[in-house]
Amino acid sequence: MLTCFLLVSLGVGSVFAQTTISGTVIDADTKETLVGVNIIVKGKVIGTISDLDGNFTLNVNQDPPFTLIFSMVGYSSQEIEITGGVSKLEVELAESTVLGQEVVISASRVEESEMKSPVSVEKMDIIAIREAPQASFYDALNNLKGVEMSTQSLTFKSFNTRGFNANGNVRTVQMIDGMDNQAPGLNFAVGNIVGISELDLESVELLPGASSALYGPNAINGILLMNSKNPFQYQGLSASVRTGIMDEGSRSNPATGFYDFSARYAKAFNDKIAFKVNVQYLKADDWQANDFRDQSLLNGFDIANGTRENNPGYNGVNSYGDETSVSMFSVAQGMVAAGALPEAALGIIPTDVSVSRTGYLEREVADYGTTSLKLNAALHWRINDRVEAILQGNYGFGTTVYTGADRYSIANFNLGQYKAELRGSNWYLRAYTTQERSGDSYAVGIAAQGINEAWKPSELWFPQYVGAYAQAIQGGLSPDQAHGAARAFADQGRFMPGSPEFRQALADVTSRPIPGNASGVGAQFVDKTNLYHVEGSYNLSEDIKFAEFVVGANYRIYQLNSEGTLFATDENGNEFNIREFGGYIQGSKNLFDDRFKLTASLRYDKNENFDGQWSPRVSGVYSVGNHNFRASYQTGFRIPTTQDQYIDLLTPQARLLGGLPLFRDRYNFNTNPVYSLATVTQFGAGVAADVTNPAIISAATDQATQIVLDQVAAGQIPNDPAAIAAAVQALTPQLVPVVASQNNLGDLQPFELTQFQPERVKSFEVGYKGLFGNRLLVDTYAYFNRFENFIGGQVLVQDGDAASGSQGPNPLTGLNLIGVGPGGRNVFSIPTNRSEIINSWGWALGLDYKLPKGYTLGGNVSYNTLSNLDELAETGFQPSFNTPEYRYVFNFANREVVDNLGFALAYRWQGEFVWQSSFVGPAVSSQQLSVMPAFGTFDAQISYKLKSLKSILKVGGSNLFSNGYRQAWGNPTVGTMYFVSLTFDEFLN
Repeated sequence: MLTCFLLVSLGVGSVFAQTTISGTVIDADTKETLVGVNIIVKGKVIGTISDLDGNFTLNVNQDPPFTLIFSMVGYSSQEIEITGGVSKLEVELAESTVLGQEVVISASRVEESEMKSPVSVEKMDIIAIREAPQASFYDALNNLKGVEMSTQSLTFKSFNTRGFNANGNVRTVQMIDGMDNQAPGLNFAVGNIVGISELDLESVELLPGASSALYGPNAINGILLMNSKNPFQYQGLSASVRTGIMDEGSRSNPATGFYDFSARYAKAFNDKIAFKVNVQYLKADDWQANDFRDQSLLNGFDIANGTRENNPGYNGVNSYGDETSVSMFSVAQGMVAAGALPEAALGIIPTDVSVSRTGYLEREVADYGTTSLKLNAALHWRINDRVEAILQGNYGFGTTVYTGADRYSIANFNLGQYKAELRGSNWYLRAYTTQERSGDSYAVGIAAQGINEAWKPSELWFPQYVGAYAQAIQGGLSPDQAHGAARAFADQGRFMPGSPEFRQALADVTSRPIPGNASGVGAQFVDKTNLYHVEGSYNLSEDIKFAEFVVGANYRIYQLNSEGTLFATDENGNEFNIREFGGYIQGSKNLFDDRFKLTASLRYDKNENFDGQWSPRVSGVYSVGNHNFRASYQTGFRIPTTQDQYIDLLTPQARLLGGLPLFRDRYNFNTNPVYSLATVTQFGAGVAADVTNPAIISAATDQATQIVLDQVAAGQIPNDPAAIAAAVQALTPQLVPVVASQNNLGDLQPFELTQFQPERVKSFEVGYKGLFGNRLLVDTYAYFNRFENFIGGQVLVQDGDAASGSQGPNPLTGLNLIGVGPGGRNVFSIPTNRSEIINSWGWALGLDYKLPKGYTLGGNVSYNTLSNLDELAETGFQPSFNTPEYRYVFNFANREVVDNLGFALAYRWQGEFVWQSSFVGPAVSSQQLSVMPAFGTFDAQISYKLKSLKSILKVGGSNLFSNGYRQAWGNPTVGTMYFVSLTFDEFLN
């Protein structure tokens, strides 16, 4: 049916006579002409705008009657029926004084009133975007009800709703003009670094919560739709210059400038062809990550008091290279075996102390020179009154910093999106591709490790440290003094930050792809993954009258290409392609004298690596006057990301693996069991407790005595009491951990990996949106989510003692698993499905009140929590909810206090919460010590409209009067931002 309709619609010829309508559009109050009013024929794509004098002319290939729709942001739309020849129309538009009258399309994929949306939806229109008290519209998303942000850099921020927040959030979808804005190799949108220019942004619509029923995989926590301006409707030249100061006390240079320029030009040659071009460039010194607390929790220190000076195993949150640590005693054992240390020295080497290498601060290794270049061009051709063709290209290039399992310097990253689309009034057919190129991006932690290794390999550094420590103890120094002397000795000649040697080592390690080669460690990751997508949708309202039906389908291919740095390869050395397809149908029907609207939809999606997924949704809206009550049941699902499926990357914390079965075979999980970190930690705690147990020490002494007596009998040791006693004394410390581990082997139970599956959620929601006296708008909802097959990271530990050929933990000790055995261990982090059911629930309330003389007062509060947190804690599972229970926003504004002068104020607060992710040190995460403190921010702006210049001057600041804050573990501290902008718009009213 869609194909037949498309063929008919594309017919250029017309059997209708041409009707010409002309006229003028004016403000109903001031009687001034209105510029840039959008005028379209209802049910068609044909239309025009009012010119700089408020006049318009429109040619319609149709005899009357037909209806014209006049619309403009800030004014109430007006429909005028044309019944005969009209030579001159004078249309008056009244400024909108009623709240909640916006039209949205995101909730049902058809136009409908925001008041009557079947699910929660938030919208920012042109005026809200222009007058937000933040430096950018993306920052202003924080003002929306229930939205939280994770700021990883100035230009890289991840939005989220309803819990399970993350850096590089893969649980939400961001779309620009219908194109999924994700970087396909990462499976999340890179903030707005390669997004949309604010000058070209018409509106933003946000659907919090599960949205898979219409939008498919991964919209499990919400979807953000950004729509650009059509060049037919928004013409002329516009430009903006924004600059200011970023100020935060812990940065290398606390106060630095930023610079942001953008320009847009659009032109309609006639009512058939139009084009637009956009450019935006931003440059700044980024916010810095300066959290140097100790997250190792080694050697009896905790995050509050561990430092490099007092903890030899220190591992700072934003200090890198110090993740490399080993047990002093295991190093000493190896030195004794190699003859580099006398056996008697084992008696003075602590058995329970780990040492880490000296690290580098993030600001010494990462590239904080943030840049963002966005280019956009589009050509629109109205083939006839019913069909519009669009060719569009979006290109973004930039440098930023992102937090994942490591901190990543995203240097010279670029992303291109290219689209061809045919659109009618009730259908569209769209094809696009996303081309991701990682440029010179690198992992900061691996880079710091590589610099250390380039200067002095760890195989040399650790023995030097242990040897110097033993010498210092023998020389009479205390243990603390001995550690200081040992580090000073081992660090002699270390590359100092900023030195030519340091810069050269950094350049070398960041030019080599992960994991490196014979020349040294590699920190650069290469990602040239492409996405190809085609989809279509058709509204059957012209064919089916008793109800409104919409159908759609899509097909997608991920073409992985990391040149072996991120993704696994097959037996032929080729990286994988991933294919997905899906389709949906939705029907809606008005009942009970149009007071109740029932909507139901069903979607099916299939990824080649997983079983197909069905996603039903049912919703109902009951409307009485300006009061609308809604209820819905919907499902959502998340197909494991490209990285969840195929990643194979060695990081400082662990080797990251995909969850597909091929990795279990590749890393011998079936023959060499893996153990959960919780199990290994419990085992290690038991061993640590037993090494001071008199009974264990006595048993180790007995074993040492028997071994020594056997050596005496074999003639290896003189039969002398003093020699025997010295040998027993030297051997006993080596055997104490062995006996202690044997006493705790019962704690080691292999981890059983199950089939890897998509994650699912069942969501129930009730809500109300109503208007009281045309002044107070109330919007509230409550939801309950039930997650099944929840995908979470699982840290697994495997014996690495290949030399002894053991198939599992060392059968005598198991010490390899806790990092003190001679063979070492393998640490993996892989995504797995949890068997636990995760329940979350929450609510939100938004109030907006229109005061006299144009003042508006509003705010919102939201609450989100896990309802079965205690039950989950008993299983040791960390769900990474990463969300404060309460957050609220207050705002106060007036667009025109006096002639042309307006202002906006906003205060935002959120409570403290625990952050859990792969970046958090395992010991810190397991003890839930990664607490993000509560904080509040105050933002403000004043604006002045320079009508003679067709410009708006805006002065403001964000996070005024507040200390810096962090929104996620390891992320930068966000300070105060002062800004001033001047925006010119040829069609500015």
